[in-house]
Amino acid sequence: MAFSFPTFVRPGARRAIAGVALALLAFLAGAPLAAFALVPADVAPLAADDFDAKSAAIDKLIANHDKESVAVLKALSEDSALATDAGAVLLQDGDTARDAVTGKTVAAGDAQPVTLNNLLRSKVAGALSGLQLDSPDKATREAAIAALLRNPDPAIKPLVDAARAKETDPALKKRLDTLWAMTALHDADPARRLEAVQLVAARHDLDMNELLRPLVAKKPDGSFNEADERIRAAAQSGIDELDAIQRRSQIAGTLFAGLSLGSVLLLAALGLAITYGLIGVINMAHGEFLMIGAYATYVVQNLFQRYAPGAFDWYPLLAVPASFAAAGLVGIMLERLVLKHLYGRPLETLLTTFGISLILIQATRMLFGAQNVQVVNPAWMSGGVTVLPNLILPYNRLAILAFSLIVVGIAWTVLTKTRLGLFVRAVTQNRRMAACVGVKTARVDSYAFAFGAGIAGLGGCALSQIGNVGPDLGQSYIIDSFMAVVLGGVGQLAGTVIGGFGLGLVSKAIEPFWGAVLAKIAVLVMIVLFIQKR
Repeated sequence: MAFSFPTFVRPGARRAIAGVALALLAFLAGAPLAAFALVPADVAPLAADDFDAKSAAIDKLIANHDKESVAVLKALSEDSALATDAGAVLLQDGDTARDAVTGKTVAAGDAQPVTLNNLLRSKVAGALSGLQLDSPDKATREAAIAALLRNPDPAIKPLVDAARAKETDPALKKRLDTLWAMTALHDADPARRLEAVQLVAARHDLDMNELLRPLVAKKPDGSFNEADERIRAAAQSGIDELDAIQRRSQIAGTLFAGLSLGSVLLLAALGLAITYGLIGVINMAHGEFLMIGAYATYVVQNLFQRYAPGAFDWYPLLAVPASFAAAGLVGIMLERLVLKHLYGRPLETLLTTFGISLILIQATRMLFGAQNVQVVNPAWMSGGVTVLPNLILPYNRLAILAFSLIVVGIAWTVLTKTRLGLFVRAVTQNRRMAACVGVKTARVDSYAFAFGAGIAGLGGCALSQIGNVGPDLGQSYIIDSFMAVVLGGVGQLAGTVIGGFGLGLVSKAIEPFWGAVLAKIAVLVMIVLFIQKR
């Protein structure tokens, strides 16, 4: 439908208005092309060997972020950008190639792939993530922000500015503010730099420490990298706060590591405290009960994987009694066949149980192989909970800590509330008097030894959830178990709990300063001094 001017408009004015309109349309039509179309000078540095010039060219492509620039960035990320001897950049697509500037299909000839170093590859990857900030899909935007937060680049600041203006989700807007701050730390405007420093410091992310430290550092000539004193003060305040958070995280992490180690030592030492306190046997094969419990868990896991894969996450419910039964059965056989003939002869018992430990280790190697086997955590024990910015508590360690306390409660109940427990305490206090009143001490010895071995088997079940299972598993814990028992008092259940957790906490507190070996030596010396003093 043709356009007609009103009759009151003069013909000369009509021609003038028409000319202005045509000129305006031509300008609007040509403006985007003039603003965003690539020219040879934009991509020529990519074909050269100067990486600084390549970085500047990539920054310009990011600033343009039009269709042609994005195509070049994608080609660079996919190693499909080719450089010719004439300085042209070609975008390879299968067997064909097209010029990045003109878009025309050309012969690749002797063109070579554009070379990028790791820094430039990271810049290109960050730019492509930045382009996803405009995605209508929230999950895509969230993933792009997460990727950029891990590797912020000042070159993507224009993309972040545009995304901040459009973002409507409050949570993503907050994360975009942090991302903007990380890219604006070197902005030319001091007010923007100060705002950026304050936002970065408020995030309480320990990784941000390395972004703030250069702002308070000095150049070789003695001047500060950051000229503005207000910005330096804000950066130093943020660094001090992050250092305090890191110290708190380290202290909390050390305490949790000590409790975690203590829970393992407690499970290993609890059974030893019962058998050592009752019949005075120094059982050097006690560590192998841990190993038996761990391999019983491995067998149960394999049975679930083969016959009940849908219920795999619940295999620990069967592995716990299986590990107790397996270790307890071996324990009662050992006591009935060997140890009952050696009561009152500590040296022979020590040597015999050491030989039995070697036999059990070799038998395990023959049955399961010399290589370590892996026990997989169920889904509900995978992952962890974040309690501080730099501290994650694994679910499997938390489960073991809770499990050890439950086992202590069960052992206490058995020893104090049951007939067997009454007999065990009677024999421990006065074996001859207990025998005189009708207690069958030999049977009590067997039951108590089996019970102690079964508790060690539960410790092996727990250990299987935090590491690989091997024939030598028990050898790593037998000495520490004896130290926990001796420290807490022979035959004392409460003392064993205190000794196990105390030993774990002290060991983990010393390890960061002296290392694991010297920490064990220091703990041994402290235990000797404690016993001598007591």
